[in-house]
Amino acid sequence: MTIKVYNTLTRKKEDFIPLEEGKVKMYVCGPTVYNYIHIGNARPAIVFDTVRRYFQFRGFDVKFISNFTDVDDKLIRVANELGEEVPDIANRFIAAYHEDVHALGCKEADVHPRVTENMDIIIDFISMLMAKGYAYESDGDVYYHTRKFKEYGKLSHQSIDELRVGARIAVGEKKQDALDFVLWKAAKPGEISWESPWGKGRPGWHIECSAMARKYLGDTIDIHAGGQDLAFPHHENEIAQSEALTEKAFARYWMHNGYINIDNEKMSKSLGNFVLVHDIIKRHDPQVLRFFMLSVHYRNPINYSEELLVNTESALERIKTSYQNLKHRQAVSAELTDQNQSWLKQIQELHSQFIGAMDDDFNTANAISVLFELAKMANLYLMEKNTSAEVIAALMNEFKELFDVLGLKLEDDVLLDEEIEALIEKRIQARKDRDFQLADEIRDQLKDMKIILEDTPQGTRWKRG
Repeated sequence: MTIKVYNTLTRKKEDFIPLEEGKVKMYVCGPTVYNYIHIGNARPAIVFDTVRRYFQFRGFDVKFISNFTDVDDKLIRVANELGEEVPDIANRFIAAYHEDVHALGCKEADVHPRVTENMDIIIDFISMLMAKGYAYESDGDVYYHTRKFKEYGKLSHQSIDELRVGARIAVGEKKQDALDFVLWKAAKPGEISWESPWGKGRPGWHIECSAMARKYLGDTIDIHAGGQDLAFPHHENEIAQSEALTEKAFARYWMHNGYINIDNEKMSKSLGNFVLVHDIIKRHDPQVLRFFMLSVHYRNPINYSEELLVNTESALERIKTSYQNLKHRQAVSAELTDQNQSWLKQIQELHSQFIGAMDDDFNTANAISVLFELAKMANLYLMEKNTSAEVIAALMNEFKELFDVLGLKLEDDVLLDEEIEALIEKRIQARKDRDFQLADEIRDQLKDMKIILEDTPQGTRWKRG
C-alpha cells in the first residue's frame, strides 16, 4: 500500500515518493516565541508529529526539522514593553513551548534551529540572491525582486497580476515594486541587530526558513508543512527565494492544516478569543486536546469549545477503559487456553483499516473510528464465556500500537516517590519566594497525577488519591 499525500502545490492527492528510498526529509514551520503557544500553534505541532510518527511506523527514517523565530518585530515589542532583552524573552518561551508540546505528546524535532544561531547562513543566502539579480539593497534594507521569479504564485494558485491588485507599499518601505518583500531590515535605534554587508540589521521573516531548511535538509526536501495561514505569503515567498537560488524544486509536497474556530468564530487576537495551551492543560489532560485535534481530518477546519473538549474526554476514556478491562482480565486469568482464530482475524482486519485510513492523506478521523471499533470488539470479546490469552494479548498489543502511532497514551504517567518529593520541594521553595502562581501550578500538576497534598504545621504531606 502507498501513502497518499494531499499536495497544496498541485491541489490533489499524490502517491508519496521520497527523494531517497526509505527516508523522509521534513520541515515544519515553528512558532515565533514571544508568548505561550495558542491552540492554533498546537494543531500543526500535533498534526505533523503524527505524520512523522506514521512515516516511522511504516518504516521510514524521518529527519524532522522545526524552527524557532527568536527575533522579529513582535519579540522586540514585547521586550520593550517588559524592559527585557529579546534573547531572554525568546529563551523563556522556547522553554515554555517545549513544556507544552511535550505534554501534548509531541516528539522532539531532530533539530530546532533558531534564527539568531544561523545569521551567517541567512546573510550568505541573501548575498547569493543579490548576486543572481533576485534581490536589491535600498538604504540598508534588502528586498526580493518578486517579478523576477516567473513562477511566483504557483503555491497559492494566483497570478502575479492578481496579487499586484492588493499589494501596497507601507510607510517607510523603500522597495521598487509593491510585491517585493523584505529579506533584511536595517536596524532602528536601540534594536537588536547584526552586522551585514548592508549595515546593521536583522532578517525578514521569510528568508529564515529558506536558509535553515537548506542548511539542515538540502536544496530539495520531501515535505514542507505548516498552518494554512502560512501558505501565502510565507511559503510562497520561501519557494521564490529557494528556487531562485538553487534552480531546483524546494519541496516536493506541501502540507497545510486547517484553521481553528473558537465557539464557531475564527480564532483571532483582535477578537480576543485565542486560547493558550498553557491554560488548557491546567484544566484538561493534554492527551484529551491531542485526541480532539486528531478527531478531525487535518485539512479541515476544527471548532474548539470547552463543551466539545469535555465530550472528547469522555470518548477517550471509553476507549482506555476497554484496554484496562483487557488488562484486568489478563491479570486475573492465568489459565486461558481457548484459541479463537476468528477474533484474531477481526483484529487484523481492523489493523488494515487503520493503515488504510492513515495511508489516505493521514486521515486520523477515520483512524480514530477504528479505535472505537477496536474498543467495541474488546468489550464484546470480554463477554465471551471462554476467553483466550492469545486474543487478549493481540487486542492489547493492537491498542498499544495504534495509540503510539497517534501519540496517545493508554495509561496515565505514574510519578515515582522521589519525583513527587522533588516537586514538593520545588513548591515549598516557590512559596518561600512568594511565587504563588508556580506553587499553585505544581499543586495542580500533582492533583492531576492523583497526588493529594496536605499542608500541615509539620510540613507538607502527600498521598496517592
